[in-house]
Amino acid sequence: MAASLQGQLIVAISSRALFDFEEENRLFEAQDDRAYMQLQLQRLDQPARPGVAFSLVRKLLAFNADAPRVQVVILSRNDPVSGMRVFRSAQHYGLPIERGVFTRGQSPWRYLKPLDANLFLSMNEADVRSALAAGVPAARVYPHSAHASDAHPQEVRIAFDGDAVLFSDEAERVFRHGGLDAFQSHERTHSGTPLAPGPFKPLLEALHRLQRAGATLVDGTSGAAEAPPSPTPTLMRIRTALVTARSAPAHERAIRTLMDWQIEVDEAMFLGGLAKGEFLREFEPDFFFDDQTGHVDSAAAHVPAGHVAAGVANDKG
Repeated sequence: MAASLQGQLIVAISSRALFDFEEENRLFEAQDDRAYMQLQLQRLDQPARPGVAFSLVRKLLAFNADAPRVQVVILSRNDPVSGMRVFRSAQHYGLPIERGVFTRGQSPWRYLKPLDANLFLSMNEADVRSALAAGVPAARVYPHSAHASDAHPQEVRIAFDGDAVLFSDEAERVFRHGGLDAFQSHERTHSGTPLAPGPFKPLLEALHRLQRAGATLVDGTSGAAEAPPSPTPTLMRIRTALVTARSAPAHERAIRTLMDWQIEVDEAMFLGGLAKGEFLREFEPDFFFDDQTGHVDSAAAHVPAGHVAAGVANDKG
Protein backbone atom coordinates (compact mmCIF):
# COMPACT_ATOMS: atom_id res chain seq x y z
CA MET A 1 0.00 0.00 0.00
CA ALA A 2 1.32 3.43 -0.95
CA ALA A 3 2.18 5.87 1.83
CA SER A 4 -0.27 8.69 2.40
CA LEU A 5 0.05 12.18 3.83
CA GLN A 6 -3.71 12.66 4.04
CA GLY A 7 -4.88 14.66 7.03
CA GLN A 8 -1.45 16.14 7.77
CA LEU A 9 -0.26 19.71 7.41
CA ILE A 10 2.16 19.66 4.46
CA VAL A 11 4.91 22.27 4.23
CA ALA A 12 7.00 22.31 1.05
CA ILE A 13 10.18 24.33 1.40
CA SER A 14 13.23 25.11 -0.67
CA SER A 15 16.66 24.22 0.68
CA ARG A 16 17.70 27.92 0.82
CA ALA A 17 14.64 28.82 2.90
CA LEU A 18 15.41 26.07 5.42
CA PHE A 19 19.21 26.38 5.51
CA ASP A 20 21.66 29.21 4.93
CA PHE A 21 23.09 28.40 1.50
CA GLU A 22 23.67 32.02 0.53
CA GLU A 23 27.45 31.61 0.14
CA GLU A 24 26.98 28.55 -2.04
CA ASN A 25 24.27 30.30 -4.03
CA ARG A 26 26.58 33.20 -4.87
CA LEU A 27 28.95 30.69 -6.42
CA PHE A 28 26.08 29.17 -8.39
CA GLU A 29 25.05 32.56 -9.74
CA ALA A 30 28.64 33.58 -10.59
CA GLN A 31 29.66 30.34 -12.33
CA ASP A 32 27.90 27.20 -13.45
CA ASP A 33 26.01 24.61 -11.47
CA ARG A 34 28.90 22.13 -11.54
CA ALA A 35 31.08 24.38 -9.38
CA TYR A 36 28.16 24.70 -6.99
CA MET A 37 27.64 20.94 -6.93
CA GLN A 38 31.35 20.36 -6.25
CA LEU A 39 31.32 22.79 -3.32
CA GLN A 40 28.24 21.15 -1.83
CA LEU A 41 29.89 17.74 -2.20
CA GLN A 42 33.05 19.03 -0.51
CA ARG A 43 30.90 20.27 2.38
CA LEU A 44 28.77 17.13 2.60
CA ASP A 45 29.81 16.46 6.21
CA GLN A 46 29.55 20.15 7.19
CA PRO A 47 26.01 20.92 8.41
CA ALA A 48 24.55 24.04 6.87
CA ARG A 49 23.60 26.85 9.23
CA PRO A 50 19.89 27.29 9.99
CA GLY A 51 18.05 29.49 7.50
CA VAL A 52 15.22 31.99 7.82
CA ALA A 53 12.40 29.42 8.04
CA PHE A 54 14.31 26.93 10.21
CA SER A 55 12.51 27.82 13.44
CA LEU A 56 9.07 27.53 11.84
CA VAL A 57 9.88 24.10 10.43
CA ARG A 58 11.48 22.80 13.64
CA LYS A 59 8.52 23.83 15.78
CA LEU A 60 5.90 22.49 13.38
CA LEU A 61 7.65 19.12 13.28
CA ALA A 62 7.48 19.02 17.09
CA PHE A 63 3.74 18.42 16.72
CA ASN A 64 4.65 14.87 15.64
CA ALA A 65 5.71 13.82 19.15
CA ASP A 66 3.08 11.09 19.38
CA ALA A 67 1.35 11.00 15.98
CA PRO A 68 2.09 12.18 12.41
CA ARG A 69 0.47 15.60 12.03
CA VAL A 70 3.01 17.62 10.03
CA GLN A 71 5.15 16.67 7.05
CA VAL A 72 7.92 18.85 5.69
CA VAL A 73 9.10 18.13 2.14
CA ILE A 74 12.14 19.72 0.49
CA LEU A 75 11.12 21.13 -2.90
CA SER A 76 14.26 22.52 -4.45
CA ARG A 77 15.94 23.66 -7.65
CA ASN A 78 19.05 21.99 -6.23
CA ASP A 79 20.54 18.96 -7.93
CA PRO A 80 20.29 15.51 -6.30
CA VAL A 81 23.97 15.58 -5.25
CA SER A 82 23.47 18.83 -3.35
CA GLY A 83 20.30 17.31 -1.94
CA MET A 84 22.44 14.88 0.04
CA ARG A 85 23.82 17.78 2.08
CA VAL A 86 20.31 19.09 2.69
CA PHE A 87 19.20 15.77 4.18
CA ARG A 88 22.41 15.40 6.21
CA SER A 89 21.97 18.89 7.61
CA ALA A 90 18.38 18.09 8.57
CA GLN A 91 19.56 14.92 10.29
CA HIS A 92 22.25 16.88 12.15
CA TYR A 93 19.62 19.17 13.67
CA GLY A 94 17.23 16.33 14.47
CA LEU A 95 14.65 17.35 11.86
CA PRO A 96 12.72 14.26 10.73
CA ILE A 97 12.53 15.24 7.05
CA GLU A 98 12.37 12.21 4.76
CA ARG A 99 10.99 13.45 1.45
CA GLY A 100 12.45 15.76 -1.16
CA VAL A 101 12.23 16.68 -4.83
CA PHE A 102 15.37 18.10 -6.49
CA THR A 103 15.00 19.44 -10.01
CA ARG A 104 18.46 20.86 -10.91
CA GLY A 105 17.42 24.29 -12.02
CA GLN A 106 13.90 23.53 -13.16
CA SER A 107 10.90 24.99 -11.38
CA PRO A 108 9.66 22.50 -8.76
CA TRP A 109 6.30 24.14 -8.06
CA ARG A 110 4.37 21.64 -10.20
CA TYR A 111 5.03 18.97 -7.56
CA LEU A 112 2.96 20.90 -5.05
CA LYS A 113 -0.24 19.41 -6.47
CA PRO A 114 0.58 15.72 -5.80
CA LEU A 115 1.83 16.76 -2.35
CA ASP A 116 -1.43 18.62 -1.64
CA ALA A 117 0.77 21.21 0.09
CA ASN A 118 -0.66 23.68 2.60
CA LEU A 119 2.33 26.03 2.30
CA PHE A 120 5.27 26.59 -0.04
CA LEU A 121 8.27 28.66 1.07
CA SER A 122 10.95 29.55 -1.46
CA MET A 123 13.39 32.32 -2.33
CA ASN A 124 12.46 32.13 -6.02
CA GLU A 125 9.78 34.68 -6.92
CA ALA A 126 8.72 32.93 -10.13
CA ASP A 127 8.14 29.67 -8.27
CA VAL A 128 6.12 31.48 -5.60
CA ARG A 129 3.95 33.24 -8.17
CA SER A 130 3.32 29.94 -9.98
CA ALA A 131 2.34 28.27 -6.72
CA LEU A 132 -0.06 31.07 -5.83
CA ALA A 133 -1.62 30.90 -9.30
CA ALA A 134 -2.18 27.18 -8.69
CA GLY A 135 -4.00 27.94 -5.43
CA VAL A 136 -1.21 27.01 -2.99
CA PRO A 137 -0.36 29.42 -0.15
CA ALA A 138 3.19 30.51 -0.96
CA ALA A 139 5.67 33.20 0.00
CA ARG A 140 9.10 34.36 -1.12
CA VAL A 141 11.38 34.18 1.89
CA TYR A 142 13.57 37.25 2.40
CA PRO A 143 17.12 35.91 2.86
CA HIS A 144 18.22 38.92 4.91
CA SER A 145 15.40 38.47 7.45
CA ALA A 146 16.22 38.35 11.12
CA HIS A 147 15.95 34.86 12.55
CA ALA A 148 13.21 33.93 14.98
CA SER A 149 13.54 34.48 18.69
CA ASP A 150 14.08 31.42 20.85
CA ALA A 151 11.89 32.86 23.62
CA HIS A 152 8.87 30.65 22.86
CA PRO A 153 10.12 27.08 22.35
CA GLN A 154 6.67 25.50 22.75
CA GLU A 155 4.72 27.93 20.58
CA VAL A 156 4.60 28.23 16.82
CA ARG A 157 3.96 31.93 16.30
CA ILE A 158 2.73 33.06 12.88
CA ALA A 159 1.59 36.54 11.86
CA PHE A 160 -0.50 37.37 8.80
CA ASP A 161 -1.41 40.52 6.96
CA GLY A 162 -5.11 40.76 6.16
CA ASP A 163 -6.05 42.12 2.73
CA ALA A 164 -4.64 40.07 -0.18
CA VAL A 165 -3.21 37.50 2.28
CA LEU A 166 -5.92 36.11 4.58
CA PHE A 167 -8.64 38.05 2.76
CA SER A 168 -9.17 38.94 -0.88
CA ASP A 169 -7.80 42.21 -2.28
CA GLU A 170 -11.32 43.67 -2.73
CA ALA A 171 -10.84 46.41 -0.14
CA GLU A 172 -7.29 47.16 -1.27
CA ARG A 173 -8.60 47.81 -4.79
CA VAL A 174 -11.14 50.28 -3.41
CA PHE A 175 -8.39 52.06 -1.49
CA ARG A 176 -6.12 52.30 -4.53
CA HIS A 177 -8.94 53.61 -6.72
CA GLY A 178 -10.63 56.03 -4.32
CA GLY A 179 -8.27 56.66 -1.41
CA LEU A 180 -8.67 56.26 2.34
CA ASP A 181 -12.09 57.93 2.64
CA ALA A 182 -13.57 55.67 -0.04
CA PHE A 183 -12.00 52.64 1.63
CA GLN A 184 -13.38 53.48 5.08
CA SER A 185 -16.84 54.21 3.66
CA HIS A 186 -16.84 50.95 1.68
CA GLU A 187 -15.79 48.89 4.68
CA ARG A 188 -18.31 50.58 6.98
CA THR A 189 -21.10 49.90 4.49
CA HIS A 190 -20.05 46.27 4.09
CA SER A 191 -19.08 45.59 7.70
CA GLY A 192 -21.58 42.73 7.94
CA THR A 193 -20.51 41.11 4.67
CA PRO A 194 -17.60 38.67 5.03
CA LEU A 195 -14.60 39.31 2.83
CA ALA A 196 -13.84 36.69 0.22
CA PRO A 197 -10.98 34.33 1.12
CA GLY A 198 -7.43 35.30 0.26
CA PRO A 199 -4.63 32.92 -0.71
CA PHE A 200 -3.64 32.12 2.89
CA LYS A 201 -7.06 31.23 4.29
CA PRO A 202 -6.38 27.48 3.64
CA LEU A 203 -3.18 27.67 5.68
CA LEU A 204 -4.95 29.43 8.56
CA GLU A 205 -7.61 26.71 8.49
CA ALA A 206 -4.96 23.98 8.52
CA LEU A 207 -3.20 25.63 11.47
CA HIS A 208 -6.53 25.89 13.27
CA ARG A 209 -7.06 22.13 12.83
CA LEU A 210 -3.53 21.43 14.04
CA GLN A 211 -4.07 23.63 17.07
CA ARG A 212 -7.28 21.80 17.98
CA ALA A 213 -5.55 18.43 17.66
CA GLY A 214 -2.72 19.57 19.92
CA ALA A 215 -5.12 21.00 22.50
CA THR A 216 -7.06 17.75 22.55
CA LEU A 217 -3.91 15.80 23.32
CA VAL A 218 -2.81 18.13 26.08
CA ASP A 219 -6.25 17.75 27.66
CA GLY A 220 -5.52 14.02 27.80
CA THR A 221 -8.21 12.80 25.42
CA SER A 222 -8.05 11.54 21.87
CA GLY A 223 -11.58 12.29 20.72
CA ALA A 224 -12.86 8.77 21.43
CA ALA A 225 -14.44 8.25 24.84
CA GLU A 226 -13.03 4.76 25.28
CA ALA A 227 -9.46 5.65 24.25
CA PRO A 228 -6.81 6.14 26.98
CA PRO A 229 -4.86 9.39 27.29
CA SER A 230 -1.82 9.70 25.07
CA PRO A 231 1.31 8.61 26.96
CA THR A 232 3.43 11.35 25.38
CA PRO A 233 1.17 14.36 24.80
CA THR A 234 2.59 17.23 22.82
CA LEU A 235 2.99 20.56 24.58
CA MET A 236 3.20 22.56 21.36
CA ARG A 237 0.78 25.38 20.73
CA ILE A 238 0.06 27.71 17.83
CA ARG A 239 -0.35 31.44 18.37
CA THR A 240 -1.54 33.55 15.46
CA ALA A 241 -1.76 37.28 14.89
CA LEU A 242 -3.50 39.47 12.33
CA VAL A 243 -1.25 42.46 11.64
CA THR A 244 -2.96 44.89 9.31
CA ALA A 245 -2.83 48.50 8.17
CA ARG A 246 -6.59 48.69 8.76
CA SER A 247 -7.92 50.86 11.58
CA ALA A 248 -11.35 51.50 13.06
CA PRO A 249 -13.99 51.40 11.67
CA ALA A 250 -12.58 49.10 8.95
CA HIS A 251 -11.39 46.67 11.64
CA GLU A 252 -14.91 45.37 12.15
CA ARG A 253 -15.23 43.70 8.76
CA ALA A 254 -11.96 41.83 9.27
CA ILE A 255 -13.09 40.52 12.66
CA ARG A 256 -16.52 39.55 11.39
CA THR A 257 -14.95 37.72 8.45
CA LEU A 258 -12.88 35.55 10.80
CA MET A 259 -15.99 34.95 12.93
CA ASP A 260 -17.88 33.84 9.81
CA TRP A 261 -15.06 31.41 9.03
CA GLN A 262 -15.21 30.15 12.63
CA ILE A 263 -11.49 30.76 12.98
CA GLU A 264 -9.94 32.60 15.90
CA VAL A 265 -6.68 34.54 15.96
CA ASP A 266 -4.95 35.18 19.26
CA GLU A 267 -3.90 38.76 18.59
CA ALA A 268 -5.04 41.47 16.19
CA MET A 269 -3.13 44.66 15.46
CA PHE A 270 -4.98 47.40 13.57
CA LEU A 271 -2.13 49.79 12.91
CA GLY A 272 -3.69 52.40 10.64
CA GLY A 273 -0.64 52.59 8.38
CA LEU A 274 2.07 52.47 11.06
CA ALA A 275 5.20 50.51 10.21
CA LYS A 276 4.69 46.89 11.22
CA GLY A 277 8.27 45.93 12.03
CA GLU A 278 8.49 47.05 15.64
CA PHE A 279 5.09 45.57 16.52
CA LEU A 280 6.17 42.26 15.03
CA ARG A 281 9.41 42.48 17.00
CA GLU A 282 7.29 42.41 20.16
CA PHE A 283 5.07 39.54 18.97
CA GLU A 284 8.17 37.50 18.01
CA PRO A 285 6.70 35.33 15.25
CA ASP A 286 8.45 32.40 13.65
CA PHE A 287 7.20 33.85 10.37
CA PHE A 288 5.24 36.81 8.99
CA PHE A 289 3.39 36.95 5.67
CA ASP A 290 2.50 40.17 3.81
CA ASP A 291 1.63 41.08 0.22
CA GLN A 292 3.42 44.46 0.18
CA THR A 293 7.19 44.58 -0.07
CA GLY A 294 7.42 47.71 2.06
CA HIS A 295 5.80 45.92 4.99
CA VAL A 296 7.99 42.86 4.45
CA ASP A 297 11.10 45.06 4.46
CA SER A 298 9.95 46.64 7.72
CA ALA A 299 9.29 43.25 9.27
CA ALA A 300 12.45 41.53 8.02
CA ALA A 301 14.63 43.79 10.14
CA HIS A 302 13.13 42.12 13.20
CA VAL A 303 11.55 38.74 12.32
CA PRO A 304 11.49 36.05 9.61
CA ALA A 305 9.35 37.43 6.79
CA GLY A 306 8.06 36.50 3.37
CA HIS A 307 6.38 38.25 0.46
CA VAL A 308 3.05 36.95 -0.83
CA ALA A 309 2.99 38.04 -4.47
CA ALA A 310 -0.81 38.22 -4.64
CA GLY A 311 -3.44 40.89 -5.11
CA VAL A 312 -3.50 44.26 -6.81
CA ALA A 313 -0.27 45.40 -5.15
CA ASN A 314 1.58 42.73 -7.14
CA ASP A 315 -0.15 43.02 -10.51
CA LYS A 316 2.40 43.23 -13.27
CA GLY A 317 2.02 45.48 -16.25
